[in-house]
Amino acid sequence: MARALGVIKASHPEPGLAVTVAMTLLAAGVGHRGWAIAGIFLAVAATQLSVGWVNDWLDASRDRQAGRPDKPIAAGAVSRRTVGIAGLIATLAVPVLAAPFGLRPAVILTVASLVALSYDWPLKSTVFSVVPYLIAFGLLPAFVVSALPGHPAPPAWLVTAGALLGGGAHFANVLPDLEDDAATGVRGLPHRLGATGSTVAAALLLLGATLTLVVGPAGRPSWPGWAAGAAAIVVLPLGWYAQRRATGRRVAMFRAVIVVALIDVLLLIFSGRVV
Repeated sequence: MARALGVIKASHPEPGLAVTVAMTLLAAGVGHRGWAIAGIFLAVAATQLSVGWVNDWLDASRDRQAGRPDKPIAAGAVSRRTVGIAGLIATLAVPVLAAPFGLRPAVILTVASLVALSYDWPLKSTVFSVVPYLIAFGLLPAFVVSALPGHPAPPAWLVTAGALLGGGAHFANVLPDLEDDAATGVRGLPHRLGATGSTVAAALLLLGATLTLVVGPAGRPSWPGWAAGAAAIVVLPLGWYAQRRATGRRVAMFRAVIVVALIDVLLLIFSGRVV
C-alpha cells in the first residue's frame, strides 16, 4: 500500500487531477456524451500522469541531494525505476487512448503530451520553461473539441485562452517555492524574473485568459461572463494590497492569482458556444 501511494504521489496528483477534471467538464459542455466523456477523462489523465512521473524520475538525484521528504523517490517510498516505468507506460498510453476519437484528435493530444514532457527535459531550467505550458494547455481544449463527431476545428479564442491559462498557471505554481527550486538548481523563467516579475507575469496572462474567455465566444458576452471578468480585475489589486500589508510569509498575491485561475477555469468549462 505504501508503495502504491508513493507511485500516486510521484505523479503530482493534485494539479494533474485538476487539469483532467477541467477538460472532462469542458467535454461535457461542448457536447460529448456517454463513453466519449470517459474516454476524454482517461486520455487527458494519461498526459498528466506521464508528465508527473517523468518529472520525478528525472529529478530523483537532485531531490535526494536536496533531502526532499515530500518526494516519494527521495524519501524511499518508491524506487526510481518503478516511477520511470510508470511514466513510460502513461506516455505510450496517450495515443492509444486518444485513437478512438480519430487521427486528428490523437495527433493533437500526442503532440500536447510530448510538448509537456519537454518541460521536464530539457526546458525546465531554461528561459523557455513557459513555452511547454503555453503550447500544451492550448492543445488540450483543441483535442476536446476536435474529438467531437465530424472533428470540428477548435476556435482560435479557445486555444488562445487555454494557452494563456497554462502560462499563468506556470508562473503562479512556482511562486511559493522559488527559493527552494533555486536551491536545487532549477532556473526556469519564473526564477529569473523573481517573485515580483513572476507575479506580474501570472496576473497579466490570467487576465488575458479571462478577457479572451469573456469576449471570445460568438454573440454578446453574458452577464456572468462580465461579472467573472470584473471579479478577476478586482481580486488582483486586493491581493497586491494585502501582500504589501502582510508580515511573515506573504502569500496573499499568490492566493489572488489562484482565485483568478479558478475563475478562468470555470469560464473555460462553461464556455459551451465553441462549435
